[in-house]
Amino acid sequence: MRIALLELTLHPLPLLEGLPRTAHQIRAWLEPHLPEARFSTVDVVDGVPLPQFRDFDGVVVGGSEFGVYDDTEWMRPLRDFLEMCRDHAKPVFGICFGHQIMADVYGGKAEKTKVGNVVGARGFDYGGASVDAFVWHQDQVTCVPPSAQVTGSADHCPVGALDYDFPARSVQFHPEYRASHLRELFARGRDVFLTAREADEGLASLETAHVSRDLAALQAVELFRNASGGP
Repeated sequence: MRIALLELTLHPLPLLEGLPRTAHQIRAWLEPHLPEARFSTVDVVDGVPLPQFRDFDGVVVGGSEFGVYDDTEWMRPLRDFLEMCRDHAKPVFGICFGHQIMADVYGGKAEKTKVGNVVGARGFDYGGASVDAFVWHQDQVTCVPPSAQVTGSADHCPVGALDYDFPARSVQFHPEYRASHLRELFARGRDVFLTAREADEGLASLETAHVSRDLAALQAVELFRNASGGP
């Protein structure tokens, strides 16, 4: 099983020197639960072309500091790529921006909301259970695609997760994040890409949260294995 991890987040240096990029974190989160998979990172945000249809069996669309409404060189090809995945039943798992652009491509809508930038940890109802999850977003899915059903939500985020009627799932939260990584980001990003208040409130939220290291991993594994006919 070949899983392509789409890197859609910039990694400005020296600000983030020594910190893992998003695709690396996604692999560390998912690989222990999918040992039969071979993972490859595609640095889409850095100009690397999207994989050819024959070169992957599933894909994870990660987060990004961009929104679905931004005009980037890589976003139009990504939209076409997601349509191709749907048309050929290639399984797609989306995280944060991935969740948003999948909804936008598949007939829904994502946009900035009045809630504003939400960082740290928040409670979600996910798959019928109450869970804590790490978040970092100011955009949300505001219209559910006709092919999807809501499988997760939070007080601040009514469309927190989606399952589609083709091989696709997505979550607004970041199951790949770790508290130690967020603490470092908050420290480095204070008064740079976070306000002091956002950084402080984000840090405070981490102290009381209990986020499972395998949050949403089983849902992603089920998606990929079912599509490939695996165990």
